Amino acid sequence: MSKVKATAKAAVFNGPEKPFSIKEYELKPPPQGMAKIKLVASGICGTDVHIHHGKIPVPFPGIIGHEFVGVVEELSPEDSAEFGIKSGDSVIVVIACPCGECLLCTAGDDANCLNMGLTNGGDPETAPHFYGGYAEYNYSPVKNLVKIPEGIGAKTACVFACAGPTALHAFGLAKKANIDLAQVSTAVVQGMGPVGAFAIMYLASVGIKNVICVTGRANAEKMAAAQTLGATKVFNLQDTPDDELTAKVQAISGGIGADLVFEASGNPQAVAQGLGMLRNRGVYLIPGQYSNSGMVEIAPQLITFKALQLIGSSQYSMTDVMEYLMFLEANPQLHAKILSLASCYTVEDTNAAVDAVKSGKHIKTMLTN
Repeated sequence: MSKVKATAKAAVFNGPEKPFSIKEYELKPPPQGMAKIKLVASGICGTDVHIHHGKIPVPFPGIIGHEFVGVVEELSPEDSAEFGIKSGDSVIVVIACPCGECLLCTAGDDANCLNMGLTNGGDPETAPHFYGGYAEYNYSPVKNLVKIPEGIGAKTACVFACAGPTALHAFGLAKKANIDLAQVSTAVVQGMGPVGAFAIMYLASVGIKNVICVTGRANAEKMAAAQTLGATKVFNLQDTPDDELTAKVQAISGGIGADLVFEASGNPQAVAQGLGMLRNRGVYLIPGQYSNSGMVEIAPQLITFKALQLIGSSQYSMTDVMEYLMFLEANPQLHAKILSLASCYTVEDTNAAVDAVKSGKHIKTMLTN
C-alpha cells in the first residue's frame, strides 16, 4: 500500500516585486463543503503579473493564482452526492464567489456581482493552507468545481482555463447587445497572450473571413502561432506603425475598417489604436485592460462620429467555464494545437515562471507536477 502524501509545496506571494517563497505545508482532510485537489496544471495569468507589480492590491502573504486544474483526491460523500463531483474527477476550480443577492446577481449577471468573494484569499499559515493556484494542492468549495468531460485532457483544459471563459464572456455580452458574429467579416485581435490567442481561435472557428492579429513585438513564435490558430493576417507594431496598420486593416476590409476589434493586450495605448481601426457602427470588446496601467489620450469624437459600440468585460461566471469546456468538446481537432502553446514549470520554479510571463517569453505559462 502506497504511503499517503503528508506535505506539499506552495509558492507564497510576499508582496509586490518580492520573490515568491517556496514553502511546505501539511496536507489535511478537506473541511465539509470543500475538496482536496491534486495539481495537474495551474496557469499564470496576466492578472497575476499585475498583482506582482502591485497594480492590483491583494493581501499578503498569500497564494495567488486562479487557474487551478487538478484531480479530486478527497471530499465528503454528502458533498459528492450534492454536487456530482467524485474522487478521481478532473476539475477546473472557479475562484469567484458571487453573493447571489445583489442587483446584478438577481438579474442573471453574477459575473459582475457587486459583492464578489474569492476562494483564494485564505492565509496559507492557516489550515488547510492551500487556497490559491500556485501550489501542488488546492482546497476549494465543491460548489466551485467544474468537472472536465472525458475526452479533454486536464492539462489541455488548463491552457485557456481563464482566457477562454474571459473571451467567451465578452462575446456573450456582445450577443446580448444584439451583435451577431455571423455578420462580422473583419475582426482584429490586439495582443497574442492567452486571451488574444483564444479569441483568434474562436473567431476563426465561427467562420469569420478576416481574422487579423496585432502583436506588440516582432515575436516570430507568437506570430506563427497566431496563424496556426486561424489568423489570416498578423502584424506587429515594431514593423507596422499605427497609421500604416489602420490603412492595412481598411484595405483588407474593403476600405471601411474592422467590424469588430477585440482588445486583449492590456496596453492602454491599444485603446486609441483600436478605436481608429473600427468602421462606422463597429464594435469594440475590451476585456484586456485589467489593471491601472496608466492613462491614455483617445479621440472621443471617433466614438460619436463613427457611432461606435464599446463593451467592457471583466470577470466570467461558472456558465462561461462550462461553455469553454463545451467548445473544447466540440473541437477535438484543436486540442493538440492548444496544448502546444503551453510552457511548463514546477511549483518550485514559480519565480522563473513569473519572470517568463513578464518577459512575454511564452504564449502560455503553467505550473505542473
